[in-house]
Amino acid sequence: MRTSIATVCLSGGLVQKMYAAAEAGFDAIEIFEADLISAPQSPEEIRALADRLGLTLDLYQPFRDAEGVDEEAFATVLHRAEAKFRLMQRLGIDLMLVCSNVGTATVDDDGVSAGQLRRLGELAATYDIKLAYEALAWGKFVDDYRRSWRIVELADHPNVGICLDSFHILSRGHDPKQIEEIPAEKIFFLQLADAPALSMDVLSWSRHHRLFPGEGSFDLPAFLAHVLRAGYAGPLSLEVFNDTFRQTDPVRTARQAQRSLRWLADRTSELLGDEAGPLPRLPEVAAPEGFDFVEIKAPDTSGVEVLLEQLGFDFGGRHRSKQVRLWTWGEARIVCNDQPSSSPEPRIAAVGFDVAGSDPAAERAALLMAPPVHRRTYAGEQALRAFASPDGTEVFLSHAEDWITEFNGGSESPAAARIDHVNLVQPWHSFDEAVLFYASVLSLDPQPTQDVAGPAGLVRSQVMSSPAGGVRLPLNLLPTGQLPPDRQGHAQHVAIACHDIIGVVAAARKRGLRPLEVPGNYYADLAARFDLPEDLLGTLRELDLLYDRDGEGEYLHCYTETVGKVFFEVVERRERYDGYGAGNAPVRLAQQSRRVGAS
Repeated sequence: MRTSIATVCLSGGLVQKMYAAAEAGFDAIEIFEADLISAPQSPEEIRALADRLGLTLDLYQPFRDAEGVDEEAFATVLHRAEAKFRLMQRLGIDLMLVCSNVGTATVDDDGVSAGQLRRLGELAATYDIKLAYEALAWGKFVDDYRRSWRIVELADHPNVGICLDSFHILSRGHDPKQIEEIPAEKIFFLQLADAPALSMDVLSWSRHHRLFPGEGSFDLPAFLAHVLRAGYAGPLSLEVFNDTFRQTDPVRTARQAQRSLRWLADRTSELLGDEAGPLPRLPEVAAPEGFDFVEIKAPDTSGVEVLLEQLGFDFGGRHRSKQVRLWTWGEARIVCNDQPSSSPEPRIAAVGFDVAGSDPAAERAALLMAPPVHRRTYAGEQALRAFASPDGTEVFLSHAEDWITEFNGGSESPAAARIDHVNLVQPWHSFDEAVLFYASVLSLDPQPTQDVAGPAGLVRSQVMSSPAGGVRLPLNLLPTGQLPPDRQGHAQHVAIACHDIIGVVAAARKRGLRPLEVPGNYYADLAARFDLPEDLLGTLRELDLLYDRDGEGEYLHCYTETVGKVFFEVVERRERYDGYGAGNAPVRLAQQSRRVGAS
């Protein structure tokens, strides 16, 4: 499988983009015209650099407003095209992308467009160049790949073929199945992009919100399967216009892009089965069965340990060689690490996932370019497999029975509790990357995105979960004003599930726990929304518990105060309730914002 990336996907100058693409393992690049025009290097120097980096230059793009025009305008098109053909010869590129006309088309006639493409193809042939005609989703007359294919058929020239772009096809809701009817030799190029489900004009959607495969809502494995069934054997190339990617480190973005193609190849290969051909497969790994542990790290985690004891956790022991202590509550395990940290305040530093077979999972993570994490271990200690997620949180593949004997001096916790979910707030530039990371590396399923109202704007939230629900990983993206600058993007929490939250919180309050205070207006609204018994409503108010209900069951929960960059949630899920009390999130966010403002 050859992989390619358009230079428009990456930040920086053309040379910087080329180095990033090569470092991430791409075989080829598409040169976006604006990148070449603004580069100080000559076309010959760019060509020589590509040779040194082991990159082929597979496509020059875009050539706009070429067909569907009158003869006077087409003479200008031919003049422009010949100048580009000479430039492409200097670069050593033999394929140019021709977009369907948007700005200058005046003739809505397939015969006219085909005739003009044929004449362009004849001119291109004199330079040993081919043309890949692409239907833009916002083309003036041609906005459907099926029509662009009819025009290519009518052009009937060996140097004129079609370019298929997943965004232009799927954003318009066009059925990609008919791609299989296009002869393989006429599919000159393939461009891939994902996108979130948005209601907006397609041009703005395309120019600002495209994503790498696996990060959006398009069914790209099914799309690619249609293309491969048609016999396409060229590179899988990414063309992603995204405002965030154009601002972030190009090497990191290129690795993210390569990860997305490896994920896509694996999913498509699974879909095609025996028809997959040379598509590479990743080691098959089941989603984690549950959380093994959460590690909280800071030079001093004593404030967190006070909270844990108040909640009902038992001291599980001190590590025999490290400044690390274990706290347990049933199957919920929190590791407090007092070793030096990049943050002076307690934060979630690592999450351990209970996986069946860490070796294949670690191999899969390596193939998906997940950065490995190494922890110092001594003789007789378990060396756990780990790698870093996009926000820096370390991900461990572990089983408690493999490492828990390294802790001494603690007691077992008989209480029935477990980690229900771990909420990780993502930096603005890595939210989409995190979705792809957890989907591809840990085989978690992304759930639909939700927006939750907070004091400074909407909070974007997306849950990554295992099929059986043993792992729930909500990823949140806060608006920049949600917290003060020194704490933006860091309010993360661990939710503990229990069977009797009323008894648990009542006992915790006697041990000194001060739950996050819930305003009285909330309970007045709760009484209006749900017909709750007065005694239950009074208990909720007395204990600062929040409540939600849907057609499947009930959800009771409460939050602790925040210590550093961490807080805890205690939850009780009744019957088949599967949500997170999203309607209560604005109350929590507002109360936390007031606490931060008062501190």
